[in-house]
Amino acid sequence: MTAAKTPRRAVAAADRTRQPTEVRRRLIVEAAVPLIAERGYASVGVRDVAAAAGVSVGTVTYHFGSVQEILSEAMVLNIERYYAALNEAAEEAAGGAEALRLLIDALFTEDTDRHWRMWFDYWSAGDRDQDPEQAFAGGQAKRYEDWHGQIRALVERGVADGEFVCADPAGFTVRFAALSDGLALQRLRQAPPLSTEDARRHMYRLVETELATGGR
Repeated sequence: MTAAKTPRRAVAAADRTRQPTEVRRRLIVEAAVPLIAERGYASVGVRDVAAAAGVSVGTVTYHFGSVQEILSEAMVLNIERYYAALNEAAEEAAGGAEALRLLIDALFTEDTDRHWRMWFDYWSAGDRDQDPEQAFAGGQAKRYEDWHGQIRALVERGVADGEFVCADPAGFTVRFAALSDGLALQRLRQAPPLSTEDARRHMYRLVETELATGGR
């Protein structure tokens, strides 16, 4: 007597062509980025990510231990891309003064609201982080460290080239980063209303006041 054959399970189209783990993980993370930007971190679930990536929920849970892990990687990917582009533009500038101006221009455009929305979402997620390894909080600390390093390097470049006078590059860096964060949050909330042009103007004023007149 011939044994009955076990029915074959239908295989989802996305799973018929096997891809390396790192490729599949990247596909899932890439799909999560616009979801977070549009809905916010707290409103995105594993089913949303699976649908956006065109894979099954099982595929997502196979590659990631939790939805928090997916969203953490998606946020980091978006943020690193953003700051890498800023850094590339600054490095091509003729000097520190031009580099800081390009940096300020790139921080506040009509297209950067998405980045800032994700950044503040990342901030909030770090405050809510219950992971003992503090994935969000630790990742955010690393992003801030890199960002401060980038700003300070531009100031020191300008000082070395004789464009700036600044006795405390570290202090200026703190104030520059804090002001940009504050202006970005005000712009997103529009309370009170703030245009990209006015946000840039406030940043230019900080640079002119602290770097062009002796770095108080």
